[in-house]
Amino acid sequence: MKTISRRQFLGITTKMTAATAFAGTFAPSATSFFGLGGIAHAATKKITPFTFAILTDAHLYDIKDHKFDAFLEKGVADINSMNPLPDFVLYAGDIGQSGKDSELKKGKAILDKLKVKYRVIPGEHDWYLDMGKSWKGHFGNETWSFDHKGVHFIGMNSILVPDFWTMAGLTPEERMGRMEELECHNCGLWGVGSAQLEWLAKDVKNISRDTPVVILTHSPLWNYYPRWNFQTVDAPEIREILRKFEKVIAIHGHVHQVVYNQIGNISSAGLLSTSWPWPYPPVELPYPHLKMNRVDPGNFEDGLGSHAVNLAADFMGTLNYREFAHLLPENVRRGLKL
Repeated sequence: MKTISRRQFLGITTKMTAATAFAGTFAPSATSFFGLGGIAHAATKKITPFTFAILTDAHLYDIKDHKFDAFLEKGVADINSMNPLPDFVLYAGDIGQSGKDSELKKGKAILDKLKVKYRVIPGEHDWYLDMGKSWKGHFGNETWSFDHKGVHFIGMNSILVPDFWTMAGLTPEERMGRMEELECHNCGLWGVGSAQLEWLAKDVKNISRDTPVVILTHSPLWNYYPRWNFQTVDAPEIREILRKFEKVIAIHGHVHQVVYNQIGNISSAGLLSTSWPWPYPPVELPYPHLKMNRVDPGNFEDGLGSHAVNLAADFMGTLNYREFAHLLPENVRRGLKL
């Protein structure tokens, strides 16, 4: 089967598709979704309201003054213009395109212009040239957690695959090239792996069930479209570990598009990139009205942006897509309730 590279997919547009409820997911009605009108939720303990911002998927190239550099710079400037500033910024992976140290170094230099602290997790494009060596040198541990104003934040590396390169005798560049493909049929499904699952279980063991939790991964914690690795193979194990909590917000990069899903106590949301917008895969979603329109594919900023998440005292969150080109549908522009 012919593989499709990310470069080949740039510029592709998609049409809106009708959709029905997706098996195993929570599918609110069009009238109740925003604000989750009649949906009961558990009495999660009160928090101090705050805002944090998110960036993802810059895919910087080892090319001087590449247009993606300017897009990431714009995302940083947009966050720095927020008044008041967010408490911190999360970055959801794929700073570089080919895992080169020069790409990661460039990305760090741009992110260092943020006026607030930031935390980063890796994407596959950051990792497979040297198996994360350069990434760790710039950004530290790929798995982390911290507490902020009553919320427990978790970051995990969800792009780990079994070793497909050693027996095949692939060079690091060839390994990275395989992982750069949108569809690598020899690479295996991504996941966090047993060591991170063990870490996660220990991390949350002594945290009370009424504590609000936010988890950041590069790939979705549900089977959106495994053919493009829009999934995490051990997401069921992650969901089981987090099942004790009354409410969890899961935020992910990789898909370069507006998407929402809910399984049990976990609400998931996908993010815009600062590089290019992916087309939507040919699957039915539980709430298709969230799809972003490709209004003007000739506008390089169409479908790109940064994000701000506002958390209220009851942990009801609003994800605001701060689009660069102001072309998102009105229902998305009003903010996605989490």
